Amino acid sequence: MTRRELDAAGITDPALRTAYTTCRKLNARHGRTYFLATRLLPVERRCAVHALYGFARWADDIVDGLDRRETPDERDRLLKVLEEDLAQGLRRRGGDEPVVRAVADTAERYAIDPALFTDFMASMRADLSVTDYPTYRDLRGYMHGSAAVIGLQMLPVLGTVTDRTEAAPHAAALGVAFQLTNFLRDVGEDLQRGRVYLPADLLAAHGVDRPLLEWSRRTGRRDPRIRAALVAAAELTRGVYREAEPGIAMLEPRTRPCIRTAFVLYGGILDAIAEDGYAVLHRRSVVPRRRRAATAAAGLLRILAARTAPPPPPRPVAVGEEGAR
Repeated sequence: MTRRELDAAGITDPALRTAYTTCRKLNARHGRTYFLATRLLPVERRCAVHALYGFARWADDIVDGLDRRETPDERDRLLKVLEEDLAQGLRRRGGDEPVVRAVADTAERYAIDPALFTDFMASMRADLSVTDYPTYRDLRGYMHGSAAVIGLQMLPVLGTVTDRTEAAPHAAALGVAFQLTNFLRDVGEDLQRGRVYLPADLLAAHGVDRPLLEWSRRTGRRDPRIRAALVAAAELTRGVYREAEPGIAMLEPRTRPCIRTAFVLYGGILDAIAEDGYAVLHRRSVVPRRRRAATAAAGLLRILAARTAPPPPPRPVAVGEEGAR
């Protein structure tokens, strides 16, 4: 992590600076789209986003197997250790893992509700045993903890010009939209791990089930029923993006370019999947580098416009929010 980001955030403790740096490296390595958007945030807020992403990535890696060799029992043990470490960290007692120290510090600085972390860990634990979801409603229950809470954790960091409770449903929807995009992009990779995140009722509506998906991935052959189901999943995801979009205007002007850029980049993954013929069972679709650069450049222009705009009027403070200031 750059010294500039740490200094701007007021992070002076050497151990804590190292912890935040660890999170930044995880974000840069694994969250290329998200990391690019994070670079458009005001410099003093980037550390917090790196911490939130780094912790989520660390937990996800445990669930998937850090070196792909852990047994389910070993992954369960490692996740319990992380849960205990997080509980200590949120009680302001430090934490053994650097990602825990950083995220606990961020949670304290921005008064992030600890229940959001509890819900997140519950969904991570579900990944140890749940391999598919019968209905979209079931999947949304899982995504509350795995994705919606990420958007809600981000909201205090980003700041709003409206009552935060008004922006919260949109922030949650954006987290869900991003994860649905990842699920669609990673269908083949998830199937290799024994998981199908696309809901069974959506697949069945087009005559698709797990054996058909496995046959297609194994043989490399396409099936029009699978394509139809993937198109339907993409349309469902675009609908969630539409739910989320009004929330961007509710954010502080200086943070909107970051979220707008992430919104466009992740939406671009859906476009790339379509342009690639919905071949997600056989390869990962990516947004071309030139298009990513153009989107980032547009974000920079929005930042310049935000810096020259007059400050927004003060927003009303909702009951219970005073502690976040």
